Amino acid sequence: VQLQASGGGLVQAGGSLRLSCAASKDMFRLNAMGWHRQAPGKQRELVARIYKVPTTYYADSVKGRFTISRDNATNTAYLQMNSLKPEDTAVYYCHALYLNAAYWGQGTQVTVSS
Repeated sequence: VQLQASGGGLVQAGGSLRLSCAASKDMFRLNAMGWHRQAPGKQRELVARIYKVPTTYYADSVKGRFTISRDNATNTAYLQMNSLKPEDTAVYYCHALYLNAAYWGQGTQVTVSS
């Protein structure tokens, strides 16, 4: 599974950004897609995930601010990030779960200035 990530950038606190992740495999074949993030000096953490069965997971730190969605027609997942905070600054990595393996896209930098 190949993943092409896009989006990210620099935004002021309170602003919004949208990340996209296009998969090379039909989305209905994937068990889940989502994003992790890694800030400098911190461990990579799971931010959000959307499953083939239409359920979602969000880290407590982003609940109510981030929304993950999927477009089966284009095999693309989206992460809409609103009310961004400086602590959201990190490299965001999209991922897909397929069979018993995880696949990763390239990292996307998100920087939130205060």
